[in-house]
Amino acid sequence: MFFTFMRGVVRVVLFILNGRMRLVGKDRLPTDKNYVLVAPHRTWWEPLHLAVAASPKKFSFMAKKELFKNPILSFILKHANAFPVDREKPGPSAIKTPVKTLKDTNLSLVMFPSGTRHSSDLKGGVAVIAKLAKVPIVPSVYQGPLTFKDLLKRKKVTIAFGDPIDISDIKKMDKEGIAEVERRMNEAFDALDIEVDPSFKYEAK
Repeated sequence: MFFTFMRGVVRVVLFILNGRMRLVGKDRLPTDKNYVLVAPHRTWWEPLHLAVAASPKKFSFMAKKELFKNPILSFILKHANAFPVDREKPGPSAIKTPVKTLKDTNLSLVMFPSGTRHSSDLKGGVAVIAKLAKVPIVPSVYQGPLTFKDLLKRKKVTIAFGDPIDISDIKKMDKEGIAEVERRMNEAFDALDIEVDPSFKYEAK
């Protein structure tokens, strides 16, 4: 209930800031199973757009553990299905928690494989999680304002979803297997950016 309520609030705020969001490929989202929704991390508000754009599906999120030190923010994050992760020393729970959630609940997972807004390098975590949970990886991209200043100028936001990436053919998530998953994700991100706007170029702010 809290997640649904918060998403409704966020939807109104985003509409006030940027108007109606343009959605591309929403019909590509699985409707009968959980999945890992991935995107290159371009803004700190991008997770909000993804959660609203993929409605009515509900999601869990990874969040750095430092955010949970504030009791008010911690309450909001926990009730919005977020769980803490130590980015310096992730530990087994960084894999076990999302895998269990994907298997045992109706929550899908939002992840940013690069782990940071200023990196294009993909991490292996998303590949391992999707493989263990036996769910597809769904690529997505955000195109819109990249600075808070531009966010307040009611610039249009577009969220695009790609076809689910099937990794069932990859038998082992070793170095080669993870590299292949990363290649497929990067290829999907590039294709989506071209589909939405071939002239779009992301520059870290």
